[in-house]
Amino acid sequence: MNNPLEHPLVRAHLDAVARGTATLPPERRRELLADLREHIEVSLTDTPLDEDAVRAVLAQLGTPRQIADAALAEEGQTPPAPETAGWTNLTLGLAVLALPVSLVPVAGPVLGFVVAVVAAVRVTRSRQWTRREKRQATLLLVSPLLLTPAMAVAVSLLSGGLTPGALLAACALGFCPSPIAALRLSRAAARVRTAGLPA
Repeated sequence: MNNPLEHPLVRAHLDAVARGTATLPPERRRELLADLREHIEVSLTDTPLDEDAVRAVLAQLGTPRQIADAALAEEGQTPPAPETAGWTNLTLGLAVLALPVSLVPVAGPVLGFVVAVVAAVRVTRSRQWTRREKRQATLLLVSPLLLTPAMAVAVSLLSGGLTPGALLAACALGFCPSPIAALRLSRAAARVRTAGLPA
């Protein structure tokens, strides 16, 4: 293996830094990874590519967590921190639950919206998600407030009146963004948990 960047330890190190800096502006992230690659390549050019030499060069750079945290701090970002599985599951469960709760006769839409707002509050208070992820999830979670009445009007016009079936269809359509928010948050939480960044 002649190319130091193809060494499994180097690839794992760079991949971990890439995952840990996913929230950086794309240009800054590319620049950071290019600098790391260049440093590794220069440091290992005239050195036998044995595991000890590679580990020594990577140790000089710092752990992926240290590199990612320093890069995020330079951009004024706080590194995402994983929550306990219980808190994450509670937040995701509330986001998903908003849709079926909204289908409960009579009080369903109000209860569904309350559940969605509680999920949105949980999201905004968490350190697990980035500011952008929080903003997107909150918009998806509170969108049923506008979507459900709009869907009720559309469905009632199409079905000739606001029947109980039309109201259920409007709630189902209006609350669809809530499970989408849960899916996106779940993927982001998994990314933080499996970032593989050693302390």
